[in-house]
Amino acid sequence: MSFLSRLVPVAVALPLLLASACAASESTASTSEAVSATAPPGATGAKINTSPEQNRVRADKVEAIAAEVPEAIRADGELAVGFNGEGSPPLTFLADDDTTPIGVETDLAHLIADVLGLKVKEENTSWENLFLAVKSGKYDVALSNVTVTEERKDIYDFATYRVDQLAWQVGADSPITKIEKPADIAGLNVSVGSGTNQEKILLDWDAQNQKAGLKAARIQYYQKYGDVLLALKSGRIQAYFGPNPSIAYQVAVGGDSRIVGTVPGGGSIQGLIAVMTLKGNGLVKPVNEALNELIKNGKYAEVLKRWGLENEALPESLINPPGLPRQPK
Repeated sequence: MSFLSRLVPVAVALPLLLASACAASESTASTSEAVSATAPPGATGAKINTSPEQNRVRADKVEAIAAEVPEAIRADGELAVGFNGEGSPPLTFLADDDTTPIGVETDLAHLIADVLGLKVKEENTSWENLFLAVKSGKYDVALSNVTVTEERKDIYDFATYRVDQLAWQVGADSPITKIEKPADIAGLNVSVGSGTNQEKILLDWDAQNQKAGLKAARIQYYQKYGDVLLALKSGRIQAYFGPNPSIAYQVAVGGDSRIVGTVPGGGSIQGLIAVMTLKGNGLVKPVNEALNELIKNGKYAEVLKRWGLENEALPESLINPPGLPRQPK
């Protein structure tokens, strides 16, 4: 069976996350123990452990894979992993101590390091600096919802670990019922993350609208997701376009917003999220093999279930698969 044919059921299942998250948004949420953004319809009390003590799922070292780690990193005993800790649940965000990065990507980083016989050195930085720090060799890898693109493959190597899915979020009382095509955002006040693939999609949609004689969207940028939520609540923006996991989670636990549409991470192409490392540094193969070991032994599935992202699982990790196409210059 081909990889793409195995991916189809995963992509088809993604709307189930949306449906269950919307149903759970009517419940009262608290923030104490463990986790579900995919509570069944009518369930109450979607919860998340936001303390720095995460009691993570752990894995055993696999000697054959660990032996493939570049010697300098093996000798140091640490894997420097870059995260954008200013993100939002369930990807990477800061614990109650406002210092410790937690979330699905930190959990996966620790699992990968376990298999490689290394300890994670957590590096919390901005989205833009992730790419510079990996390129310079300051960070060994980055796990921060990074999509594989053909342009990025010129500089970086990738080992995939999740399906890339985007969503449109509006306030709970918004009159907007669906956003599924460019014309649906004509004239709206919308927000998107700067320098992201969703920004490229949004700008393309807006360009199509203006070419068709429709009103331009008024795009606003916020550095933190919390500011986006405040802007939605106050009416400064009418819709936000961002990663489906974060939005579905917020809908499930917050109850004050809705998802009105989803888009593949590549727009018309299904994108893939991957661990990113500097091209040719020798890390991508052991990281890929570690991920496939974790998929095989069930630890990968445990982590995704912990954070409510089972429907974004991949059947296997691939090295440098076809990425989103290059942007016209």
